[in-house]
Amino acid sequence: MRLAATVALALALVGCEDPPADPGVDAGTEVDGGYDWQLPPGFPLPRVPADNPMSAVKVELGRRLFYDTRLSGNQTQSCASCHEQARAFTDGRAHAVGSTGETHRRSSMGLGNVAWNATLTWANPLLGSLEEQALVPMFGERPVELGLAGLEDMLLTRLRAVPVYQQLFPAAFPELPDAITLGSVTRALASFERALITGRSTFDRAERWKDGTRLSASAARGKALFFGEELECFHCHGGFNFSDSEVSVTTTFDERPFHNTGLYNLGGTGAYPAEDQGALEVTEKSHDMGHFRAPSLRNIALTAPYMHDGSIATLDEVLDHYAAGGRTIASGPNAGVGAMSPFKSQFLAGFTLTAQQRADVLAFLDSLTDEEFVRDPRFADPWK
Repeated sequence: MRLAATVALALALVGCEDPPADPGVDAGTEVDGGYDWQLPPGFPLPRVPADNPMSAVKVELGRRLFYDTRLSGNQTQSCASCHEQARAFTDGRAHAVGSTGETHRRSSMGLGNVAWNATLTWANPLLGSLEEQALVPMFGERPVELGLAGLEDMLLTRLRAVPVYQQLFPAAFPELPDAITLGSVTRALASFERALITGRSTFDRAERWKDGTRLSASAARGKALFFGEELECFHCHGGFNFSDSEVSVTTTFDERPFHNTGLYNLGGTGAYPAEDQGALEVTEKSHDMGHFRAPSLRNIALTAPYMHDGSIATLDEVLDHYAAGGRTIASGPNAGVGAMSPFKSQFLAGFTLTAQQRADVLAFLDSLTDEEFVRDPRFADPWK
C-alpha cells in the first residue's frame, strides 16, 4: 500500500487531520519510508530497526494498542494505566501496580523521548530494544504487569475481533499475509513509543527554538548552577535529553551507564535493600550494587515521586539528597549513611545552596516541563 493511502487510512479511522507543524520544524524531512518526525531543533534522528520502519499508520495502530485494556489478561489495564500522558507517561505512584493488583518494587518510568534511550529500564543494561521490552510487561510474571503469560492466542483472538484492527493491522504491515500477530503488536507499540517526542518546554523554546521565549531570571540562574561544576548535575543529566544514556543515528558507541546515588548504605557496606539491588542483579558484579539508570529530567516536575523506588517525594527533597552527597536513613531496616557508600558515584560530592539558589534550581527544573507534550492529542487515548 502506498504511503499516502496508509496515512489517509490512519487519519480517516481516527477522524482527524495531520497536526500543524510548529514553527522551526523541518516538515519536509522524510525518513523511514516517509515518516515525518517533526524533530525539535538540535534533536538527532533516532535509530529505528530495519525490520520495523516508522509509518503514520503503524504509529496510530500502536497508539490504539497502548490504550487498549485487551492487552491485559483480565482486561482491566492497558500500557497507559502505568504511563499516563498528563504525568509525562508515568503514574504518580512510588510503586507501580499490575493488572492483578500486585505491587511492583519500582516506579513507572516516563516514556518521553524513549526513542533515544540506550537502555529502557531502571537497571537492565542488556535491554535496549523497544520491541523486546514490550514483551516484559505483557508476559512477565515477576512481577505480573499486564498478565498475558500463557494467553497469547487469547490476546490475538481478542484483537482480530475488533473492526478497527481488522483495517489498521493490514495497513501497517501490508507485507504479512496475517498481519495480526504478536510481533506486529510489539512493533506497533514500539513505533508509537518512538513517536512520543518531547522538546517544546520553556527551556527548549528559549534555547533551541529561539522563538522569543525567555527563561525567567530565576530559571536562568538555576541553569547556570545545573551546568556548573559545583553541583555537577550535567554529568549524568546532560545532552539534548538531559540523560547520559542516549543513542541516535549519529552515535558511534553505545554508552549504557548506571549510577549509585547513595540512596542506601545498609550496614555501612554499600548494600541496597535485598528486594532491589540494581544492575547487580543482571551483571552479578559486586561493584554494580545499587546502580540504576539516570532518567531524563525532561518533564521532571510532573513525575513525582522520584528515584527507582519512589522513595523521595518531592524535587526539593531530591535536592536535599544530592546536597548531602547521599541520603541518611537514621533508623529502621534500611538505616545507613548513603554519603559513605563505597559504591557511590564520584559525582556525588555534596554541595551547599542558599535558599535563593535552591529556588533557582527548582525554577530551572520547572522550565523543562513540556505542556504541549502532555496535552498533545496525537498521544492521547483514541478510544475516548
